[in-house]
Amino acid sequence: MMIDLFFATSVNVYKVMIALEEMDLDYRILLIDISKGEQLDPTNVAGSPTGKLPVIRDHDPADGGEPQLVFESGAILQYLAEKTGRFLPAAARARMEAIQWLYWQVGGLGPISGQAWHFHAFAPRIAPDFDNSYAFSRYHNMMSKFWRVLDNELAKKPFIAGEYSVADMACYPWVIYYPAQEGMEAYPNIMRWRDKIAVRPAVQRCYRRASEQQTGYEFNKEKQVAYYDWEGVRRTMITV
Repeated sequence: MMIDLFFATSVNVYKVMIALEEMDLDYRILLIDISKGEQLDPTNVAGSPTGKLPVIRDHDPADGGEPQLVFESGAILQYLAEKTGRFLPAAARARMEAIQWLYWQVGGLGPISGQAWHFHAFAPRIAPDFDNSYAFSRYHNMMSKFWRVLDNELAKKPFIAGEYSVADMACYPWVIYYPAQEGMEAYPNIMRWRDKIAVRPAVQRCYRRASEQQTGYEFNKEKQVAYYDWEGVRRTMITV
């Protein structure tokens, strides 16, 4: 029995896809059209209440019961690691090391990088007459701090928690998606780590499979629609 992955072209979805590929799990992709706000209706995403992707539905949960719904990318990665017994160490201290860095990504590197990218890509279009320089500077400086922490950690070991783990799967898609403002060359240890992960067959399968999805998104390119409804610009969402 397989796992359903509710899919949109999203960095956080790619994190889960990498894990599914690395763990050799059978899964199918269920496309969600975020340009139509389909993710905001729980009936479209197995009952997930958050209006966010990724979401998975496991048809073969460990307890043998009804399909298991899991939302939030960090929770999904931990769930899959525990399900398979892979990429999350069994030893207590090593396990906590990996979990700490997983939470560091979902609570810090990801959200701050997302805000930095948002103000860079969307603020000039959504609010062209508004001075966004403070927000732009704030989030890019915070993002650089996260990159420095990661680079310092990777100076000591080949992967974030020592051995390759869900912590690396969580961080890698964000690092390749939106680099820090200083550029990759300022972070040699991240570059070395990035290149080592990029050649992993499971990672390559993830991005290849993601690129093959025909999402059919229909966006109003002039308004640069917001994908979710908490941006304060919900009025720009297309309704079809």
